[in-house]
Amino acid sequence: MNTQTIGKISLGCTVGLSAVLACMLMSGNTGLGAASAAATRSARMTTVNRMSGPLGQIKRSTSMHARRAGVKPQAPKRDADPLWLPNTQRPEWLDGSLPGDRGFDPLGLSKPAEYLQFDVDQLDQNAPVNKAGRIIGGYDQNIDELDTTNSLSPYSEIFGLKRFRECELIHGRWAMLATLGAIVAELSTGVPWDQAGKVELDGARYLNFNLPFTISQLSLLEVLLVGGAEIYRNTETDLDKRLYPGGAFDPLNLASGKTEDQVLNLREAEIKHGRLAMVAAFGCGVQAFATGEGLLDNLTFLN
Repeated sequence: MNTQTIGKISLGCTVGLSAVLACMLMSGNTGLGAASAAATRSARMTTVNRMSGPLGQIKRSTSMHARRAGVKPQAPKRDADPLWLPNTQRPEWLDGSLPGDRGFDPLGLSKPAEYLQFDVDQLDQNAPVNKAGRIIGGYDQNIDELDTTNSLSPYSEIFGLKRFRECELIHGRWAMLATLGAIVAELSTGVPWDQAGKVELDGARYLNFNLPFTISQLSLLEVLLVGGAEIYRNTETDLDKRLYPGGAFDPLNLASGKTEDQVLNLREAEIKHGRLAMVAAFGCGVQAFATGEGLLDNLTFLN
């Protein structure tokens, strides 16, 4: 099996997975973990079907009358707890309060650290047995606290849930920009996204316009601008504003004047799209490595 076939298989798998995730996003939830809701609906249908006699007829006729009257079905309750996999239990440290939280942490990376205090081991060389120190206490630390004096690494613990959410959200935003940018750049210039660096070595260009900068100058400028923005972002100590600063970062006022439920829906949609974009960006990298072709060239086998 050559690399081109492997690349096409990986691209097909990526497209299929992306389609499944897109269907989940458009359905309003992941569809996974809704076993309880499905079981409830099934139980209700079974109960209605088993009814006989006048009572069952009355309920069925009432239901038909409600449909004819144009009564809209009720939306799924927000207190439902959809999980990433049916018939699973949510970890204790994931309470579902974060947007897009489906209880997915199989490796326990966001599990709060437990600090234990041990007694000193016995070190008597004349004793026949030296016992190890026993646990004499513990220490609970709020790993989501921010250190206001350290702007480069404000979190006290790198394996905190809030820090993981911040990293996931930022990576998702970058992935959305990168995936869209790769497609638009390839459509507008004809240069595959994975070959753009080679083209830039001959001279910096943007939208087929020459730029009076070298690659070294552009790299230094990017480090200064992005590094400065990152340092400025780390000066914010409010956990919510670190993720959703608003203001100038919401020029269309999409999140202003919204209710709490509307804001939650927007944040959940953003994290879902970010996760899908990260999968798409990973698929783009795999197909480029396996086939050596761009995004559009890899789609020619669909013709």
